[in-house]
Amino acid sequence: MSSDPDTGPPSKVSTPLSHMEEDEISFDDLLGDDPKSAYAKQVEAIQTHLKSLPYECETPEQMQRALEDIVAKISIAAKAQNWLVLGSWDGLLQCWLTMAYPVPKPTRAKLVRVYYELTILPGVEIRYLRNWADMFTRLLFSKSSGWLHPETRPCRSAAAMEAYVALAEKGAVAKVHYNGFAEKSPDDIPEMLETFLPMFTQETALTMIPVLTSFLPPTRPHLYLPALFRIWEAFNSSIIDDRMLELCADLSEDHVAGQAGELGELAPQWKEVGIWSQWEWDFLSAKALGSLKFRREYIPARGPSKWPQEQDQEELKQDERYLQAMAKFGQIHLLRAVEAERCPSKLDLQAVRKRFDTLEKLVNSIETFFHPSNLGNWTPNSQRLTPQIRRQFVKLLVTPALLGIFSKDQTSASYAQASLPSLARLEPGIVMPEVLERAYGGLEVVNETHRTTAVLSALKSVCQPMLTESIWLGGQKHLLPLLELCLPGIDLNDPSKTIRAAMFITEAVKNVIIGDVSASHVGGSYDDGMDVDDQVDHIPDGTEFGDNVVLSREEERSLVRDSTASFSDLEDWVLTLFRRVFSLYENLPEEGGKKNTTGGQRRGSRPQLSEPLFDLVLKLVFDYGTTNAKSNAVRAFGQLVGSLARAYPEKTTAKFLPFCAAQIEEELTHGASSVRTTVDTCCCSLGYDSALESFDLAGMPWPWRCYGEAPVSSNFLRLVKHKETILRLLGYAGREDQERARIYEHRSDLSRASWTHSTPPILWIPALSTQANGTDPKFMANHNLYWGKMYEPKDVVIDWHVASNEDIDFILEILDRIEKPALDVIESLLDKTANWDNVSRNDFCRYLHAARSVWLGLSSFIKLPPVEVVNPLIIDKFEMPEMMISSLDLECGFPLSDPSDARWQKTMAYRERYGNIVLRAASLLRQNAGGEDHADALMTVTRSLDTHLLNYCQARGDFDSLQKTFRTSREIWHRQKDNFRAISVQRANLYHTGRVYVHAMYRKRSDMDDRMIAELAELSLSPYTRIRRRSTACIWRPCISFGRRDLFFLSSSMPLGKGTDPDRMKGALYMLWVKGIAAYAIADHEYQQRYLVTLLECQHEDKPSVQKLVNNISNDCLSYVHEDAFSTDSYKCDSSRVDEALKELASEFTPRFVAKSQIRRQDLEEVYQNTCQGSADFLQLFSVLEIATRPTTHWRYVQIAIKILTSLIRRDAPVPPELGKFFAEQTLSPQPTIRIYAQKALIRILYFAKARTHSKSMDELWYEEWRHPLKESLPVNSPEEFMESLRRPVSESGFFVDKVNTGFLTWGKTIDVYRPATEPSIQWESLSAPVLAAIFEVISRETYFKDLTVLWGQEPTKSSSTISIRSEYYKLIKYMAKIYGAGEWVTRLLEVTNDLVADADKFKQRAGADYIAGILRGSKHWGEAASHDLWTWLGGRLDLIYSQMKPETTNFWQCVFHEQLIKRDPRRSKVLVDWILALPLEFAGESAFQMTKAIGLLSMLLDGAGLFFKPESLKYAEIFFANAGTDYAEPSYPSIETFLTACNESSDPLQIRQAIYQGHVASAVENLLKWREERLPPPRVNQSEYDKVGLTILQWLWISAHGPPAHLIIPYVVSLMPEILRMSELNDNPEIQAYSSGALYILSALDPLSDFVEPILDKFVESIESSKSWKTRLHGLPALVIFFYRNLLSLSPEQVDKVLRVLLDCLSNENVEVREMASKVLSGVVRTSQRQNIIPLKNRFVTLAKKTILPSRKDPEYATALRTLHSAILGLCSLVESFPYSIEPWLPPLTEVLAPHATDPPPISTTIRNCASEFKKTHQDTWHKDQLLFDEDQLQSLSTMLVGTSYYA
Repeated sequence: MSSDPDTGPPSKVSTPLSHMEEDEISFDDLLGDDPKSAYAKQVEAIQTHLKSLPYECETPEQMQRALEDIVAKISIAAKAQNWLVLGSWDGLLQCWLTMAYPVPKPTRAKLVRVYYELTILPGVEIRYLRNWADMFTRLLFSKSSGWLHPETRPCRSAAAMEAYVALAEKGAVAKVHYNGFAEKSPDDIPEMLETFLPMFTQETALTMIPVLTSFLPPTRPHLYLPALFRIWEAFNSSIIDDRMLELCADLSEDHVAGQAGELGELAPQWKEVGIWSQWEWDFLSAKALGSLKFRREYIPARGPSKWPQEQDQEELKQDERYLQAMAKFGQIHLLRAVEAERCPSKLDLQAVRKRFDTLEKLVNSIETFFHPSNLGNWTPNSQRLTPQIRRQFVKLLVTPALLGIFSKDQTSASYAQASLPSLARLEPGIVMPEVLERAYGGLEVVNETHRTTAVLSALKSVCQPMLTESIWLGGQKHLLPLLELCLPGIDLNDPSKTIRAAMFITEAVKNVIIGDVSASHVGGSYDDGMDVDDQVDHIPDGTEFGDNVVLSREEERSLVRDSTASFSDLEDWVLTLFRRVFSLYENLPEEGGKKNTTGGQRRGSRPQLSEPLFDLVLKLVFDYGTTNAKSNAVRAFGQLVGSLARAYPEKTTAKFLPFCAAQIEEELTHGASSVRTTVDTCCCSLGYDSALESFDLAGMPWPWRCYGEAPVSSNFLRLVKHKETILRLLGYAGREDQERARIYEHRSDLSRASWTHSTPPILWIPALSTQANGTDPKFMANHNLYWGKMYEPKDVVIDWHVASNEDIDFILEILDRIEKPALDVIESLLDKTANWDNVSRNDFCRYLHAARSVWLGLSSFIKLPPVEVVNPLIIDKFEMPEMMISSLDLECGFPLSDPSDARWQKTMAYRERYGNIVLRAASLLRQNAGGEDHADALMTVTRSLDTHLLNYCQARGDFDSLQKTFRTSREIWHRQKDNFRAISVQRANLYHTGRVYVHAMYRKRSDMDDRMIAELAELSLSPYTRIRRRSTACIWRPCISFGRRDLFFLSSSMPLGKGTDPDRMKGALYMLWVKGIAAYAIADHEYQQRYLVTLLECQHEDKPSVQKLVNNISNDCLSYVHEDAFSTDSYKCDSSRVDEALKELASEFTPRFVAKSQIRRQDLEEVYQNTCQGSADFLQLFSVLEIATRPTTHWRYVQIAIKILTSLIRRDAPVPPELGKFFAEQTLSPQPTIRIYAQKALIRILYFAKARTHSKSMDELWYEEWRHPLKESLPVNSPEEFMESLRRPVSESGFFVDKVNTGFLTWGKTIDVYRPATEPSIQWESLSAPVLAAIFEVISRETYFKDLTVLWGQEPTKSSSTISIRSEYYKLIKYMAKIYGAGEWVTRLLEVTNDLVADADKFKQRAGADYIAGILRGSKHWGEAASHDLWTWLGGRLDLIYSQMKPETTNFWQCVFHEQLIKRDPRRSKVLVDWILALPLEFAGESAFQMTKAIGLLSMLLDGAGLFFKPESLKYAEIFFANAGTDYAEPSYPSIETFLTACNESSDPLQIRQAIYQGHVASAVENLLKWREERLPPPRVNQSEYDKVGLTILQWLWISAHGPPAHLIIPYVVSLMPEILRMSELNDNPEIQAYSSGALYILSALDPLSDFVEPILDKFVESIESSKSWKTRLHGLPALVIFFYRNLLSLSPEQVDKVLRVLLDCLSNENVEVREMASKVLSGVVRTSQRQNIIPLKNRFVTLAKKTILPSRKDPEYATALRTLHSAILGLCSLVESFPYSIEPWLPPLTEVLAPHATDPPPISTTIRNCASEFKKTHQDTWHKDQLLFDEDQLQSLSTMLVGTSYYA
């Protein structure tokens, strides 16, 4: 068993492929919609997988038997409740599922049931639940109705649902239920509503909505949607908005076909708009619009310090799931529009119009946000639609998308660019010309730098539609001109532009052939051939932007063929590209840097060159490479050569290899690499070795190394031809003159590459077609026909290179001629390690490096045989050999796999010899006292050990890299039936790599492996840091490769005792810190104690670095030390439901499975029966306790021990009394941290004692469902009678009600109540009695509380601005009171509390407050006499406490009272309640603080009492309204049925529209009108009654708007709006002005109830129209326009006309600021909703402008005429600005109206110039096209508007 180092669980529960999704290598999405069974489709999919591989694989039948064996082991482990073993077999099941073999639906369904039952088990460690939840979601991949059989669907009982609510915080269980309940039955809906709706309260709203949306089924949504919509309407919360929008999106998708779909009668009936009623659709649309970001240029720059929640949310990025939900919602309803058009009816056509009207308003309202100067998020929609709907849809979205690609905000630009491919596939004729027009403009003329990069990014995203003839006929001819234009983008001075240019080139040529297919090239003749010269227009013939020019297919192909002539000119594109690359190479930074990572590097791609062009490029590259040897370009140039080698390996090798080999020999002959070094970190190049390394990298390792980055053909990869040259070069590893470390590492790279690419199956990707016909003359003459072509996977034929006998013989020859001599030399050197000098060390490193590199290239050459595990490390007491996990033996195409083959035997002999030599070297060099001189040799040995252990099959990093590459390539066209050939090839390669990777998982350890692991462990203790670090890394990485490797490390002794060298201690500690080892040690029965005690025994070492390391390890290991971990080992809870699920699962397999399970189950009973006993042993607890209680133990180690001991406390096992006494004594420790941890531990012990006493079963204990003996369930037959009983004394009602968790929406059938305590105390369970007695022995000491008081009353070391009670302090007293009841200890506690309360020291007062809070809270179930004595004592000191409440102490005293009142029946605290109610509320007193004290305590009572205080609420509301001018400033239904009926029939079931305090507000409004006239002059203005009452009301509105029930204030704000507008102009009171502006924003930002939209709008219009103050209009217009935009989708035409009327009226206002604001608002209103009125408005303003003659300034009518003319000009300018990014037909003539007034007096001239300036800014990107819409006079008029009268006029 092994451990996953990334996730941290012990090896027994590792999930090595949890990072890989099952469908990433699946063909399930590519099989089409054939009417086949699901299993038949899966079989067909796996056959496609298997046929793509070059070797025979396991049949589905064979893999079914393997699955049967895995599931049998899972069944055994689950029945034995051994979750550790089960976790390891889960990992193997994940490996099996990764292979994508079919699983019959019944089997998969029953596996889902098993893992569901496992996930809801109580008392299991969370990491196991997380793994099971992950497996659950992997198995449950379908959401179609009825996928699971009814008898196997997950349990839906109320208990399971409540368990979900309790476990939702753990995340994993929430994931299970969210996915699993997609298959819920509609019959469960009433039960779910009956369970959840009574639990819905104002406090739980944000929790219950996610629960409801996760559980409720998608079928029959009409049963619950009305209730959810009414709840949604009543709460203002982004969490509720997001979850409800997501639910509605899912429902829209599930019911897109209505009752005609698969759901049939389970689907809802159609309403006005799909499944939504008109009101629901309007509400949904308004919520969607309101959730987007909105313009805030109208918001005033003043207001309170914090905006409401809605504005804060606008500053945050939208959640991805929410954006996807929005996209899905719109997408599905457009699909329904398609269906309506196909089968039109009156209702359907109305729904279509409604949908598109909503979408059009939405796009129009946010269109301007996609300009580069703005920000905003948008999600595209793509779907196959009918031509009419599709065109309308694309036209709506293409403009914002094209604007968004130029945004300087990367988020907006990325979303816009991501939408272009989808839009282009829908309507390429609309999108592509627009994209190309901007592309040519952005590449030919660089106005702004970011435009070029944006254009290149956009072109990359639309390459596929542009190049695919079947998508857009006419796009291919643009490829060559665009490639030519992007060449300047390769610019050393602009890396961003260079990267994007390279990305576009790579994407463009990835699916094309760079070769000439023009008529002249192929021998034909065309009259319309295209000439090429330097001045040619880059836009190809046949392209007329703006015109619908349609050419025939043959004409388009002719233009494409002619465009490829650019490839034939030596000076043209291809050579220019490579020369620019060379220029870039020459200017790369020099190699080096702090981490040796600078210098050129380039990830080359396979060039798609025709053979003639390739020969030309090869010569060019060869000429450059043979004349340049610059160290800064060595790596990059080597990768370029590798790119060429991937295209034509034979030509490239024949060109470079002879020259490079000759040059290398020449350089070595003349002394290159003659300085002996052993440093293995690739140090920077030495000047005199630059030439050697240049030839070395460019000619040798890199071509072969780069073969691994892309496939190579078996027809071309014939390294055997160059065998002698390769062997000769490899032989230089043994020459004495090749001594420098970096050079012999390059030799090793060549060796490794030669092996790697001659042995395993390697792919070849031919150009474009389905087979390897890249050299077919017919194909090359017409390769343009294949550009962008896509294929189905079954049509793709893949060519693999498989090792031939000749290749194998070549490798064996290298072993004989290279490996054997190297090993011989190493052996001879090891015979004399004591006498090594620098030469010997250099030889050792050099030869061992060469030998190691051979095996680095042989990872998949030979299949290792099964091994005999010499040291299985099985704990007989708990484990069985048969249950130990083993690897999944898969066929992987190993060249040598037969042990009887002589070649296999020979290779294995070499491998064993290499391993033995490395072992010997490690042992000798470790023991040799060579000091630092041997460090390099040991580093090489460490790497060699790692190579032998782990270099088998596929490394995880390589597999993850391939997986990431494939995922990135597939992102755009995910789930598409056909795709590029390269995608299918990558999928096949990933599948083969996955098989190789899985084959190496869970290998068993051989004897040599054990010895190597032991050597690594010893090396990790080296005194040299880099050796320790390297060895520890080798231990950490392969934790998932071998079984039980962690246990092997733990079984060895750790040098941590006294006298150990500190460096060795650090090595041992770092080994213990390895995540997998630590997790395994804590979870293992044998090593828990040893691991923890070992850490605590390290205090003898004084070195700070060691102590810091111990502290870090202890903190990290605490995450594994918790009660769930230990209860998992000794599981005692009932798992009968799991057994039932396993029994059902067994029926799906053969009798062999059942027999195997039964037999092994019988054997396991005896083996596992000791599990509980072993895990429950507290030996490790006593060992840690012994260390903690030593007098010599340092206080820091005591603190660590206390934290460990606290984590070891379990609820399912009693705590030893020694431990309880220790914790109690440590509560008096002078160290604050120790004291706090001890208090937390005591609280934990006392709580568990209480829980164990009250729990009737282990399930109740773990789910915390136990009930207090005094707790009962009282039936609620009549809510009215129940509420009446709460107002009667307890002596009459007979019960207390502490928590009223129902009755907010509807009443549950029962409610929990407590009977008054009659007995003085409770008899606690006998097993917990000893520890309780031990604790009581300490706290009952005479001086305990006196000593504790001294510590609690100290001033803290960390100061804070506020002082509050401390939870870990008062909770300790609370649980003492709960457990021990009243007694002498309470008397002593109250005695010290008396002195603390009366003390003037605030910190001592806080200690007294902690005592009082704890004792009051803990006396809940005391007997009547004891409780009476306590309250009598408190009642006599309440006045003293009240007098002691000062500004610095009020906070914690209020917290004391709040703790007693919250979630407690007020009748329990009658003394306190009566005292608070008796406090005088002196609103006119002299002291503001005295008044706030009383009001603060009253508010505590109101908050805590809740429903108990409802009858008194109106009384106090009247008091507060009556005293608003002080100088200091829910519905319920008796049942679920009545609630659901009200939601369906009533328009206001939650009564959120009822303003119960409207009378008080109306009275305040009347008084404000009178008090406004009586305002005092400054500076006493804030003492005016108007200001005091107004500020109080504004603050009330402001505070109320910050919670979920913010809609409740809207009725009051409507009546207050006129006065709020008037308050906004009070410049003499900044505070009231700020809050009035904030109140206006609240009103505009909230999503109002639909009934209030029209009244609010009318109030806005009325207030603005009736006001005589220009300031009121100025402040009202911004709020009006925000409200208008947010409710645009809900406004009727009449309401829009009202807004237009008030704006036109404000355009003629006397104040210029009002006029300009009205003009600004008018432009937005016209753009979003009044496009039909543009012509009448234009005519009105033109007429007004023409008839208004401006007289002289002395004329009395001058001001009136100026205002009238300015009004007309503002109106015209607002029309111009309403379409900032397009030119409407009516716009050009307006320039001739505006231009004559450009020289008029201000503000007319200023308005015109500003308008022209803004017009120029927004149209400069498209001015080359827009100017064509103006005639010469209009252009001159536009120029006049911009700069004034022309000089030439």
